[in-house]
Amino acid sequence: MRQHGWRLLLLAVIAALVLAAIFAFDAGHSFTLANLKARHAGLVAQVQGAPFAAAALFFALYAVTVAVALPGTPLLTLAAGALFGLVPGVLLVSFSSALGATLCFLASRFVLRDWVLRRFGTQLAAFNRGIERDGAFYLIFLGLTPVFPYFLINLVMGITPMRVLTFYWASQAGMLIETILIVNAGTELAKVESLAGLLSPVLLLSLALIGLVPLILRWLLAHEKMPPRWRRTIDKHP
Repeated sequence: MRQHGWRLLLLAVIAALVLAAIFAFDAGHSFTLANLKARHAGLVAQVQGAPFAAAALFFALYAVTVAVALPGTPLLTLAAGALFGLVPGVLLVSFSSALGATLCFLASRFVLRDWVLRRFGTQLAAFNRGIERDGAFYLIFLGLTPVFPYFLINLVMGITPMRVLTFYWASQAGMLIETILIVNAGTELAKVESLAGLLSPVLLLSLALIGLVPLILRWLLAHEKMPPRWRRTIDKHP
C-alpha cells in the first residue's frame, strides 16, 4: 500500500513537471538560439535585477527538462553561461541536471518499470554486466561517451540494482566535462553559430577517450595496481 502511494505521488509529480515545462517553453516555438541571442541583453538585465530568483527558476526549469527528456537541454546549458557566467552556470547546470536525471531514474524504478522493461529490456543485460563489472565507474563512462542518450541511461539505470545516491553522484560526474564546455561556449554567445557545432566529432572522440579513465581506474583497483590511499577512496563508492 505504501509503495502504491509513492507511485501515485511520483506520477503526479511527473505530470506536473511535464505541464510546467511545456508552459515554460511555450510549446517549443520560441526557445531557439536566434531567440536567445535576440533577447540576451534583456534576459541578462532581469537576472541581474533578481539573481537568486532567476537562478532558482533556471534550476527548476533545467531539472524538469532533463527529467522528462524535453528538447532544449543543450540550448539551456548554453543559456546558463550566457546569463549567469561560467562558474555559476556550471554549478546550476551540474546540480540541476543530476537532480533531473535522478527524478527520471526514480520514475523508471517506481512508476514506469514495466514499460521500461518492455521498451528497453534488450539493453538491460548489457547495463547490468557493466555495473557488475565496473560499478559506478560504468555510469560515469556512459555519461562521458555518446554511446547512449542520457534519457535512455536514466531510464534503464532505474531498473538496475544501482543505489539512488550512487546514481546521483556518478551522473553528475559523468556529465561535468560536457557541461563545462557548453557553459563556457555560452559565455561568448555571439560567437556560437549553431548548437550542432558545439560538440564536434573531435570533441566527442575526446570525451569518449576521457570516458575510459574511470574504467582504467576500476581495472587498476581490481588488479591491485593502485596506491592504497586511492583504493580506500574508490571503495567508498562501489
